[in-house]
Amino acid sequence: MPAVDLAQAQEATPGWWHDGWRGWHFYEDPPDEETKPAPPPKPSTAQSSPPTPVTRRAPELVEFERLQKAVEEYRNIAIMRPTEANVRRYMELEAQVVARASYFADVAQRVAWATPELDPTLQGRPVNAKALEVFEQQRAVSRSDTVTTLGRDHVLFFFYRSDCPYCHAFAPVLQAFQERHGIQIVAVSMDGGPMPGFPNARTDNGIATTLKVTQVPAVFLAQPFTGKITPIGFGVLSEAQLLERISVVTSPDAEAMVPGITQRVALP
Repeated sequence: MPAVDLAQAQEATPGWWHDGWRGWHFYEDPPDEETKPAPPPKPSTAQSSPPTPVTRRAPELVEFERLQKAVEEYRNIAIMRPTEANVRRYMELEAQVVARASYFADVAQRVAWATPELDPTLQGRPVNAKALEVFEQQRAVSRSDTVTTLGRDHVLFFFYRSDCPYCHAFAPVLQAFQERHGIQIVAVSMDGGPMPGFPNARTDNGIATTLKVTQVPAVFLAQPFTGKITPIGFGVLSEAQLLERISVVTSPDAEAMVPGITQRVALP
């Protein structure tokens, strides 16, 4: 192993022996680190939302809920422990509630009398007998006009059986309906038999099966050139019922309400 020059080693690696001026036992504090001031907080880019205003509830609502809760509690107590005092307390409070409701009804009635658009007796079907008579007359005329207009491109299919007494009872009603309102009645015999008043009745060619007619008499409103056909009803119907039902099923929103009822069939 080659010899190492001690002086060169001491010069290459300086140690404590080169710093004799510091003394044998010494201690140096570590140099103070430069204290940097903390950076100022960055201004928030988000706008601070204003505090949510506290919504004050109407005192009437607070009073109503307190009364409602008291009625329920008094009733439950009276049910679970029906002593005279408990039942009397509940009944007295209930009487107060009924009196308030009655007063409200009286005020609402007075407001309705003074405001036509809020008066239920003026909306829809009247309640007065004389007004009801006028209402029914006007509605019958309107519905008759509707059926007459439909008669230009619509017909009524009348499905019957020659051995059905209800069909025989219904046939004169349909005859009169055809003459009065001008819509053609097309009679369809499901058994091939005749029907008085309908000498040109057709024999069923399968359309009854297509329309799933299982009960007679049956009436359908049909528009031949489009094949659109809608059931009007089954059984014996009056003229007023026919007018009402035809008016309802031909209203603008009728098909959208029950889209599965109206069918499209290739009519002869």
